[in-house]
Amino acid sequence: MDLIQKVRNKERLTREEGEALYDLDLYTLGELADAIRKEKYGNKSYFNINRHLNPTNVCADICKFCAYSASRKNPNQYTMTHEEILEIVKNSERLGAKEIHIVSAHNPNVGVEWYTGVFRKIKEQFPALHIKAMTAAEVDFLTREYGLSYDEVLDLMIESGVDSMPGGGAEIFDEEVREYLCKGKVTSDQWLEIHQKWHERGRQSNATMLFGHVETRAHRIDHMIRLRDLQDKTGGFNAFIPLVYQRDNNFLKVTDFPSGQEILKTYAISRILLDNIPHIKAYWVTASVNLALIAQEFGCDDLDGTIEKESIQSAAGAKSSQGMDLNDFVALIKNSGFQPIERDSLYNELKAY
Repeated sequence: MDLIQKVRNKERLTREEGEALYDLDLYTLGELADAIRKEKYGNKSYFNINRHLNPTNVCADICKFCAYSASRKNPNQYTMTHEEILEIVKNSERLGAKEIHIVSAHNPNVGVEWYTGVFRKIKEQFPALHIKAMTAAEVDFLTREYGLSYDEVLDLMIESGVDSMPGGGAEIFDEEVREYLCKGKVTSDQWLEIHQKWHERGRQSNATMLFGHVETRAHRIDHMIRLRDLQDKTGGFNAFIPLVYQRDNNFLKVTDFPSGQEILKTYAISRILLDNIPHIKAYWVTASVNLALIAQEFGCDDLDGTIEKESIQSAAGAKSSQGMDLNDFVALIKNSGFQPIERDSLYNELKAY
């Protein structure tokens, strides 16, 4: 059967068919992905009012694509105290944040309590705030560093007040690529195992894919298929977030960057292929605001949020260090022809603009 017809019939695609999608022209892919998006969400474009918080940049791991970690190139090491973190959270909550998104480097100098104790303190002081924290890479780091099991770390997170997990640390699942990019960090199987265990606890998480560096299109499709397989088992992924590799200040010598067309194709294909993951997020921090807005017509229904401050991607060249003003964000979505819908972290609709 014709591949395009198969997509229109909502039949699940194989790995080979996923790879063949890249051979379609951009507009055909956009039309197919847009039809799926419209059927699911109409004209709605989701975002939340959130604060990204990166409490330390001291890292035991050395990932070639990272410009944030202070392990090699960056002499400006920092580790926040719980008091400093709480002060930031207090300010963000006053400004309307509903979610605190906490991702750290893998700091071997601070102990488990530094990581989990702050979640307890945030929950005690701001019980209504949703805490999205601890990537699978951080979970794996804590188990290795402190002799704990994945189950023990995940239970500790829940006891401490973590509500959902971000999708970071996935990078590209192919192990040869991982060996080159981030040797020694969580493996692909471990990443999937950690998210499966989290979902089995009745919790939700996001999934990411870092693309546009040394991976092939086939690696991207393999990555998506593995996520789809896990989602069939658990149903715990809220959103898939294709992250565009940021090129500055890191050790990857990439010269051939993906075009805007290649990025939009990847968004569209993820919407077509991931038939069981509800939301596809065009994370404006890595895609650029303009491309993220266009991505709404290529299957993406979510733009992340206002963020307020962002340290990891901006260290590698993204224009995101100060986040985005809420009124500006709403106006941009409206001007792109979509209806801005403020959501909570689990995609319950809070306000239509």
